[in-house]
Amino acid sequence: MKEYQSLCHTKWDCKYHVVFIPKRRKKMIFGAIRKHLGETLRELAEQKECQIVEGHLMLDHVHICISIPPKHSVSYVIGYIKGKSAISIARRFAGKTKNFTGENFWARGYFVTTIGLDEEMVRAYVRNQDKEDAHYDQLKLGM
Repeated sequence: MKEYQSLCHTKWDCKYHVVFIPKRRKKMIFGAIRKHLGETLRELAEQKECQIVEGHLMLDHVHICISIPPKHSVSYVIGYIKGKSAISIARRFAGKTKNFTGENFWARGYFVTTIGLDEEMVRAYVRNQDKEDAHYDQLKLGM
């Protein structure tokens, strides 16, 4: 049986598969930034009462399966996560100490799809993203 979460007057199960990229799809997510981003994304999601169920950081994009309560919009939560994580990266790795507006680590858009009955399939896809990308690259080279 499926487990639902609850608010005061609501039972819910709202999960989304979200993908977003760094500016100009540069391969910037590695080493210390990768470790820092994993922790930061989870903390920021928890601040908005959300939970990252699965996540995978690739060199040039981020896949997350996130549970967002219905009282928050997806765009609000993803905008918050991307904005605050960009500020965190600028402070920690770019040596900026003040809160500058317009820190540009992430590209403007993102991809989102709802997860319904195929949650396990999407979670497995996010978990095995390295293998999926390698398979895609092999198919591309064969053409």
